Amino acid sequence: MLYLLLHIVVVSACVLRILLRKHRQPESRMAWIVVVLTLPYVGVIAYLLLGETNIGRARIERLQAALSQLVPPGDAVGVIGAEQLAQCPERFEPLFKVGQSISGYPPVGGNRARLMKDTDAAIDAMVADIDAAMQHVHLVFYIWLNDRNGNKMAAALMRAAKRGVTCRAMVDDLGSRDLVRSPLWAKMTAAGVKTARALEIGNPFLRIFKGRVDLRNHRKILVIDNAITYCGSQNCADAAFLPKAKYGPWVDTVMRFEGPVVWQNQHLFAGDWMANSHDDLSGIFHERRLAGQPGFTAQVIATGPTARNSAMPEMFESLMFAARRELFITTPYYVPNGAIQAALCAAANRGVATSVIFPAHNDDFAVAAASRSYYESLLRAGVRIFEYQPGLLHAKTITVDGEVALIGSANLDRRSFDLNYENNILFQDRALTMELRARQAVFQEHARPITLEEVCAWSVGRQIWNNVLAIVSPVL
Repeated sequence: MLYLLLHIVVVSACVLRILLRKHRQPESRMAWIVVVLTLPYVGVIAYLLLGETNIGRARIERLQAALSQLVPPGDAVGVIGAEQLAQCPERFEPLFKVGQSISGYPPVGGNRARLMKDTDAAIDAMVADIDAAMQHVHLVFYIWLNDRNGNKMAAALMRAAKRGVTCRAMVDDLGSRDLVRSPLWAKMTAAGVKTARALEIGNPFLRIFKGRVDLRNHRKILVIDNAITYCGSQNCADAAFLPKAKYGPWVDTVMRFEGPVVWQNQHLFAGDWMANSHDDLSGIFHERRLAGQPGFTAQVIATGPTARNSAMPEMFESLMFAARRELFITTPYYVPNGAIQAALCAAANRGVATSVIFPAHNDDFAVAAASRSYYESLLRAGVRIFEYQPGLLHAKTITVDGEVALIGSANLDRRSFDLNYENNILFQDRALTMELRARQAVFQEHARPITLEEVCAWSVGRQIWNNVLAIVSPVL
């Protein structure tokens, strides 16, 4: 009798916690309640470990302390009059208002950029810029591998540090766990490169009592001399991506930016760095500001567990609803909430040419199955679905009407929505957007179209498998 009473109390308390937890989607509550009621003890433990986006009080305090030392996001502008230079068609202004409401960075004009050809070209360009650095090099990667490209980046940082350039390199403690345990990481530190690990795990058994273990820094940022920044989906690794080579090559998109938006990425890096180290970067925003140059309007969109709720989904939805003629998306992982799925269907239903490319062979079987559970609804609405064949299309891009685009680290999945720290850049420029759109077209040429007839012909077993994983996707 006592055991039964204890069972009821524990399960009821967990269910009550799920129901009272703020900022949770109804489908997420339902998924967790089903798990807890079906597998009471395993479910309760799983919820305590993975059910809430709790990064830990100490980490929140460090982040807040770091941000309080920096200039406000709106003042992180290295070009005189950058806000006045920001110009875009009136119908796109709400997109930048959404972006500013998320992370505080205003749209700034006077930017220039170029799209990197491929993974190796991106790393080579980064190395060349590091070799030309005069003052400082700042970078953060979710995954940094000890492979050919990873070693090229490390060597460039060590060369820069040797000639007196201040180099700061940070990696996610989980995503780059092999690197931080390797001799290369120690060699970089010994060579004068300042190193840090984002969201250190330490003892995993103790870490769970201080905050959720799988909240990660998924950002990929490189900033050089407050003059150049890179943004995109690419980690610091070879395209072969040896830990998951059977899915390779991994295909990414990266852009190299110059102009005021660089300072916004610098500010974002500084907040991350100061929250994970004892090194104060506040003085870097008092460096000499330059006069503005011609260029396009851009804005950093930064999201994460400590940002406001539903920030990344709101940005994605706003882009989908802004489309009038064409909406084109590439994403490796698609586990949407109801609003994202509805917005994508709504775009096609109102006559927008809407296309999405997913990888044919996903490195996460659960996400792949959950993604395909949404195919039929998308296809019936008129969304064109393609599956990329030659490797894992890892690019995270959105182009709208050939005029405005978003590029960065965020996927259209619940991990990017709620659990990961992400960085993206929103920009409005017809020429650059069309260049990115042309790259999407290249991906499409190597992708197989998925038809409604094909999806409807899937076996009952496959449909059940996809739909079951879609049901539990809020807890994945």
